[in-house]
Amino acid sequence: MSIQVMIAEDEHLAREELIYLLKQEEDLELCPSAETGEQLLELYFNYEPDVIFLDVEMPGMSGIEAAKRITELAKEHPLFIFSTAYDAYAMDAFEVEAVDYLLKPYDHTRFQQMMDRLKKRLKAKESNEHVDLSMPNSKLLIDDGDRMIVLAPESIYYAVPSKRMLEIHTENNVFESKMTLQELEAKLKGYSFFRTHRSYLVNLNHVLEITPWFNGACNVKLKDKKRTTVPVSRSARKALFEIFGS
Repeated sequence: MSIQVMIAEDEHLAREELIYLLKQEEDLELCPSAETGEQLLELYFNYEPDVIFLDVEMPGMSGIEAAKRITELAKEHPLFIFSTAYDAYAMDAFEVEAVDYLLKPYDHTRFQQMMDRLKKRLKAKESNEHVDLSMPNSKLLIDDGDRMIVLAPESIYYAVPSKRMLEIHTENNVFESKMTLQELEAKLKGYSFFRTHRSYLVNLNHVLEITPWFNGACNVKLKDKKRTTVPVSRSARKALFEIFGS
């Protein structure tokens, strides 16, 4: 099965990285790329790809608006994969029943998870079968006492209690919640989160490196802009290394 893929992305580096990742996949053919929503509409009806990777925010017509327009006009609309640099925009993908979304910069493990889902959806579509492939990383509601904040679990780097509140750290923000670390851990069950320490819950997809400390403990450095260092207790060390296959 040859998969026709089109990219709509106005950022050159992000577009080139996505092209590189997609070229590693078998049975996949890239169509010309678009840099705006308007350009995407024109190219789509010329090539009619099976899948469109599109940025949520682009100059002029946004990715969401372009996807809605294609859905309205196309006889059989393509599958959509959204990308965004801001976790708050990831939830917009639900509006057009997207297969999945990716946060920039792209995580290769997350990219492969997305490709597996996409291929299953395409296979089911071809054979007219129904499969339950609802979008992963469902909406996570965080109550900070004044409002309900919507977060994608994948956007969370780590969480740690602080002054009777729970701090939830993403790439660009720190959200506070009245829930306990144990309650958050329960909500994130099934995702790639691990208690490295009694006070830290870490998203293992965002771990950059592990370094020894002392007395059998170690630290993990995260991929965020600050390269945050999080402690790993001696009791958690063995389980962490087993997860990473060491």
